Amino acid sequence: MFQQIFALIIIFLFLSRLIWQKKKEQIQATEFIFWLVFWLLTAAAVIFLKQIDKFVSFLGFSGSGIEVLFYVAVAAIFYLIFRVRLKMEKMERDITKIVSCLSLKNNSNKK
Repeated sequence: MFQQIFALIIIFLFLSRLIWQKKKEQIQATEFIFWLVFWLLTAAAVIFLKQIDKFVSFLGFSGSGIEVLFYVAVAAIFYLIFRVRLKMEKMERDITKIVSCLSLKNNSNKK
């Protein structure tokens, strides 16, 4: 029980920081909504952990609910890293194209 309360306090701190950043307009509305939903779902998972345990055992998994949540979180992190990597590669290609065009334009202006 103490661990759940401690986790909820930390989540509340993250939510208050998120709201503060939104008020200061340091984050966009879509980013705010994403993180708000993320932290609310995390709080719900902490609150309903015993029900998640029961559901996981009903599905036939041998681990506890927190282990399943951990596995899902790790998979989500790897997916997000993959998406970030794809975006970075696209940005690198775009930068290369821009630099190439600027270089060709500068060379044609010198002649």
